[in-house]
Parts: sequence; C-alpha cells; structure tokens
Amino acid sequence: MRRYFLVFLVLMATEVAATANSHIRKSPVEVLTVGSFHFNFPNLDVQKTDSQNQIDVLSEPAQHQIQQIVKQLKAFAPTHIVVEFPYRRQPELTAQFDKYKSTESFIDTRRSEAYQLGFRLAKALGHDQVYAADAWGNMYDEVTRVLNDKSEEKAFGRFYQNNPDKHLRYTDKPVFKTDGIAAELLRLNTEENIQKTLGNYLIGPFSYETESSPYFGADFETGRWFNRNLRIFRNIQRIPAAPKERILVVFGSGHMNLLNLFFDASPQYHRVPLSDYLSVKDH
Repeated sequence: MRRYFLVFLVLMATEVAATANSHIRKSPVEVLTVGSFHFNFPNLDVQKTDSQNQIDVLSEPAQHQIQQIVKQLKAFAPTHIVVEFPYRRQPELTAQFDKYKSTESFIDTRRSEAYQLGFRLAKALGHDQVYAADAWGNMYDEVTRVLNDKSEEKAFGRFYQNNPDKHLRYTDKPVFKTDGIAAELLRLNTEENIQKTLGNYLIGPFSYETESSPYFGADFETGRWFNRNLRIFRNIQRIPAAPKERILVVFGSGHMNLLNLFFDASPQYHRVPLSDYLSVKDH
C-alpha cells in the first residue's frame, strides 16, 4: 500500500509541474536572435574573409549604419541582452560595460559586435548589465585521446584540411561591403541560410573514422558544435527573465543553426524573426 501511495505522490507532483509549465507556455519570454558576422574579422572560423574584402566598422559609413541598426533593434525593447563572450568571464564583461557607460571613448577601439551592437543598445535602454553566454563543448574521452596522440591528431588534421566533402560545403558571399551591414545581417538570418550552415557540420570532419574509432567524426562534432551550443543555450536559460520579458541575443550567425532550433522547440521562449525589426531603410 505504501508503494502505491508513493507512486500517487509522484504522479501528483508531475501534474503540478505540468500545470506550472503550462503557465510558462502561455507567457513565454520573447527572443530576438541577431546572427552576425564578426565585426573584428578574427578569421577563426573555417570560412575566412580576406583583408581586401573586410570593412572597418569603426569608420564611416559603417558607424552610421551600426547606429541605425541599434535604433531599429531598440524597438524590440529587450529587457536582457546576450552577447558572444565567455560565460565564465561575466565579471570582466560587466566591468567593461560599466566603463563604457561612463565614457563613450571606450567603444571607439572595440570592433566586436558584442560591443558595437550589444553595448550600444544596452546603454541606450538603460540596462545595468550585458550577459555573457559563450562556452566550449565537452569532448568525449575517445576524441580527447585521439587529439592528444600526435600521429592520430596529424592524420585527422590532414583529413580536416583535405576532406573529400569540400565541394559539398555551403559557402556564401557577404554583402556588407556592397549593400551595407543591415543587408548582410538580414541575409545571414534567413531561414534558408541558417539551415544550410548546419549542414556543414554533417559533412567533412563528421565522416572521419578509423578502425579503432568508427564514430570519431560524429563524436568530434558532438562536442565541438552540438554540445557547445546546448551549453550556450543553458547559459541563456540561466538569465533571470520572467514571462513576457524579452531577450536579444547577439552571436556569430553560425550558432543560430542550433540556437534558433532550441528557442523554437522550447516552451519557455517565443522567437521572433529579425526581419520584424531590422530593414535596410535609412542605411
């Protein structure tokens, strides 16, 4: 009898939790994701931008364009702003934002979209904080073992650089230099573009395998990309945003091929398209 009573209590608790979650689903946190190219062009990703094709976001007309973008995004009225900055270094980001609020000159030398978009908008809205959410993924022990073995690491490196799937890889041509920054952000954030970029993580290194590690590539991408973005999403979940509040996320556009999927699937959030707020007018 006691066992059945315990089962009854568990079922009751589950029903109560479901009722509480239904409230969350009725009043989700609105999310606007801004998948961006990296304004400072670190060229750490597979697809790189040659120096002659880059722009200086600290110069005109880029600064005017950025100011217009911030003005448009302000209409979303985010209550929390998230940027691509290491989560574990939140105190450093907070100190930088405090410095920026006290002196405009701070941002004059910071090219990253985290500062040019995130900081500018947060200050314009009177926020006390900008939230860091970036993280690295956790690798399987077998992947770590291979990467720590010099001969195996070299073999994987050769495959990574010369894999047979290069012709399948989705590449695109940026338009920030010809059509402006807003046009490039809108292009990057189309559903078609975002879906195609996810496909890049399902070819190439994903197919790498050895006799001793038949799922090495799948496990490698699990840690490098899928687990990383799940951790980023978890960091965003930790932000104390109440139902009906609004979160704006400024991250490298590649991350949106998973982050948007997570936001769309989660009952906690309701994602709105960037095109609802951003256009190329006045740029």
